[in-house]
Amino acid sequence: MLSVDNLTLHYGQSQILHGISLSAEPGKVTAVTGTNGVGKTSLLKAIAGRHPYSGGTITLDGTPLNHLNAFQAGRAGIAYVPQGREVFPLMTVQENLETGFACLPKSEHKMPEHIFDLFPILKDFLHRRGGDLSGGQQQQLAIARALITKPRVLLLDEPTEGIQPNIIQQIGRVISQLRDEGGMAIVLVEQYFDFMWGLADSFVAVQRGAVSLAGKAGEIDREALLAKVSI
Repeated sequence: MLSVDNLTLHYGQSQILHGISLSAEPGKVTAVTGTNGVGKTSLLKAIAGRHPYSGGTITLDGTPLNHLNAFQAGRAGIAYVPQGREVFPLMTVQENLETGFACLPKSEHKMPEHIFDLFPILKDFLHRRGGDLSGGQQQQLAIARALITKPRVLLLDEPTEGIQPNIIQQIGRVISQLRDEGGMAIVLVEQYFDFMWGLADSFVAVQRGAVSLAGKAGEIDREALLAKVSI
């Protein structure tokens, strides 16, 4: 569904990504891992239209996306859950969720009940401000907001960062359920190795802005991949 080929990206004169390639299939989780500062977030920002890339191609169902902005990427079916969550702190949970309607035609501006099946706490907190939620609750809200857009590709940037263990387990169950439904491709950027290892169908390790190791679950060596994350 999603194909990234030979992607390069710069911030000013500094090159951050050096020919990254990966693919993400519907009903599968593709994990991107590596230490801090190797370009994982920059990769997701490029796919999500949050930062222009310098070269290479991004295609969705065989259609080149070119240099889309974030709104166009959202309309194309790409949803991004950023590192740090980026919920609107002064808006209520309901208002935060409704921002996802911007990518949908007006006829689809309805709150899907399955969102609250995935994250029941959000239904109880609909009128609470986003900034008053705990970190784990904000992460649930950020993922739910992305799902409102009915994505074909879901990009998750460090969803376990700063989250209490019980919420990490819930997020893992949600990712597994979304994968098993088979309707979307999931790209997971994650440094929590055991969480990522237990969920992913394929792995891409990034070092210094380039792919250093890639393979499918069952084929890639666990210790070799762990070494890439621990360097």
